[in-house]
Amino acid sequence: MKSTFSALLASAFAVYSVAACADGHDDHASEAHMHLPQKRAYPSVPLTPPSRPLVWGDVNIIHTTDSHGWLLGHQKPSFPEPNYSGDFGDFASFVSHMKEIALEKGVDLLLVDSGDLHDGTGLTDGYPAGGVDAHDANKFFDKLPYDVLAIGNHELYDYPNTLDIYENFAPKYPGRYLSSNVNITVAGPNGTAVSVPVGSRFAKFHTLFGRKVTALGVLYDFTGNDHNTTVQKVEAMVNETWFKEAIAEEPDFFLLAGHMPVYKDKWPFVFNAIRAVHPTTPIFILGGHTHIRDCVQLDGRSMSLESGRYMETVGFLSANLDHKNSTANITFNRRYLDPNRVTYEYHTGRGNHSFDTWLGQEITRGLNELAESYDLSYLYGTAPQDYSLSRWVSTSPEARTGTDSPSSDPYPSNGSLLTLFIEQVIPVALAINNTRAAIPNIIITNSGELRFDLYKGPFTKNDQLTASPFTDSFLYIPNVTLGVASKVLPTLNKAGANEKRSLEREEELYGRGVVDMRYRAWLEEMDRRDGEVKRAAQNLTLGYVTQDSCPGVGDDTVHAPLPYYGSPDFLSSIPPTGADDTVIDLVFINFIQDQLLGVLNGLQSEKVYADSDVLSYSPFLADEVLGLFAAEKWN
Repeated sequence: MKSTFSALLASAFAVYSVAACADGHDDHASEAHMHLPQKRAYPSVPLTPPSRPLVWGDVNIIHTTDSHGWLLGHQKPSFPEPNYSGDFGDFASFVSHMKEIALEKGVDLLLVDSGDLHDGTGLTDGYPAGGVDAHDANKFFDKLPYDVLAIGNHELYDYPNTLDIYENFAPKYPGRYLSSNVNITVAGPNGTAVSVPVGSRFAKFHTLFGRKVTALGVLYDFTGNDHNTTVQKVEAMVNETWFKEAIAEEPDFFLLAGHMPVYKDKWPFVFNAIRAVHPTTPIFILGGHTHIRDCVQLDGRSMSLESGRYMETVGFLSANLDHKNSTANITFNRRYLDPNRVTYEYHTGRGNHSFDTWLGQEITRGLNELAESYDLSYLYGTAPQDYSLSRWVSTSPEARTGTDSPSSDPYPSNGSLLTLFIEQVIPVALAINNTRAAIPNIIITNSGELRFDLYKGPFTKNDQLTASPFTDSFLYIPNVTLGVASKVLPTLNKAGANEKRSLEREEELYGRGVVDMRYRAWLEEMDRRDGEVKRAAQNLTLGYVTQDSCPGVGDDTVHAPLPYYGSPDFLSSIPPTGADDTVIDLVFINFIQDQLLGVLNGLQSEKVYADSDVLSYSPFLADEVLGLFAAEKWN
């Protein structure tokens, strides 16, 4: 037994070693580089440890999804950010120690990712001219020994990104980077265009302890993909010959990784197709996309887990498998871990001086070097306070350690990032070097233009790209009367509030990849359920408080939920004063052009506005305006 274990140990670390070894701005004054994100030796504020040890099974899975470039961790001191302060080097060390524990226990431990590596922080979006989003950041991702990875919708918005995955990332995981229903068009051997899977359709392999696995990597019905990429509908995929052949042989368990939420989507199509052939085979589903923590059991011999977003959650799933053909329910366990060193050290039994592995330290060092090469520490200004998208904002010392009752700063308010963005940031930024700056205007944007909160202190290039990564442009229609223009915003929001139109619009946006509405609904439900009671306890730090449909408690660390405040779909700058017939510029983000033209034509009959009436208002894009404002007002 001892020699077998030693052989397995050597084999595991040989595989790990192979995986580990896989492979704009001018210079600024040193002051601009003083705020480069650095890995902390330990979190800078006290963190609550996990509530209980993990429950290990015969088969165990560590799960990540929707990381969106958050490989340097969350480095701001206001809660709940410190909960997620572990960087990807810390995560690599955690995985290494967990692999050792699994070997000692004689159980399997797999590492799975469900997609969306692109778009979200400076490490992905801050690449210099001529680069490709996430190309450099993914080099650190592929140093970890992932067993299965699935493609996400953010890998498909721009063809160069998809091509980079096809040519450079997927080959690092031969046969294990899965795109069951996603193709890319490339030049074939004879020069003609051919449509081929971005990765592999499926994978079949044996675990370290000999269990047979059949794995798939499925993307939800995404409609926002770029030219020369295709996404097949899930219900069509399960009728393909290759799919039927892939699932024909019974494995010890099916592993379905995919960028698709585990609830209210199309996993049942895949699940039922497998169940029609294998009624009792254990099925693990690892989902993603909606940025929430969630768990569903489609029957007693399966579990479906979704593990949040932005490296704010690391999922853990375990099961004790029984003999084939058993119809008894399987004992599953799931846990949502806060990714920080307190969590990692607790579950690995390591101290602060023995936790870091060589690989973990190398990844941290490399990530900081990449941040420096991208000039992500470039300092635009110093934010005077925290600004939030949908929750509390407080700058008191107690709030910044998560121990006081949070203040209320909904939209509109001085602590709302949406208020700051539409009433101050955009008007100031778009007036720079603009010959139309003296002409009165109304500026309209969608609230989804912002992606993340903005925190007190140094506001850097990385913070700018994190809060507002979208490269949307600002357009305008000249000579719109104030009386008409002032009605555009309420009409847009009224249309959004109409239940039927709202559902239709939500379905359309969801198909194109917008998930904010589902994430916000989750936060709202969390707060409504028991927010006031838990926050009144005073002994809980702020964070996620998950209630899913699986048995037991899923959250690894006990928190009080953040207060949640909703916001309208569309926002407007402060309108100018004047008579209704005063002509102004109607300025808007290009993302809402079609909707806005429709509303404008419905509000008046003097002119039918078309795309030809729309002009460019500013050379600055949405992902630049926060930095322009900070340089102007926060210095």
